[in-house]
Amino acid sequence: MTSNTRVPKAEVTGVYGAVLKKISRKMFGEVPEPLEVMWHNRPVLKFSLGLGRKATKWNECDEALKSYAHMAVASLIGCTFCLDLGYFLAHNEGLDEAKAREVPRWRESDVFTPLERDVMEYAEAMSQTPPTVADELSARLLEQLGAPAMVELTVWVALANQAARTNFALGIEAQGFSAACGLAPLAQPSGVAPQT
Repeated sequence: MTSNTRVPKAEVTGVYGAVLKKISRKMFGEVPEPLEVMWHNRPVLKFSLGLGRKATKWNECDEALKSYAHMAVASLIGCTFCLDLGYFLAHNEGLDEAKAREVPRWRESDVFTPLERDVMEYAEAMSQTPPTVADELSARLLEQLGAPAMVELTVWVALANQAARTNFALGIEAQGFSAACGLAPLAQPSGVAPQT
């Protein structure tokens, strides 16, 4: 796959780089482009990795809901890397692959529960500029999830925005993680040409 990143990838070197490459290859089969691009500024990379690692330990909100929320953010923003990785992770973590592949067209799809739809609507509303979160939607989610999970979901969506907007701005695109494990291509909303 050809890289068209807006900031060139850097050679990941040194002891820390060797550890990151080993972990990446074990988790994904290859080194993700965001790591190579962000290697130019290791304090930023370490902050991002640390924040992500800490966030994965949160457990008040259902993992599938957080996965769909992250992919909804990525789809809205246009981060093909995040969508590709999200679909790959859903597969590897045993989440519902049929639902994960339908996230880009969640409004048209009939596979999601009302709660899952509310979560994706909330993720998209938070991702608008300015945000468009409605009191009614927040109240429904609070009632269904409870305060701890609602707070977690909200911060998770904010972090998804950080990742998706960073990758999009840096020109980081899908790396083919989902194709490498034989997953069907992500669904596209009606009227949208499939991504190649």
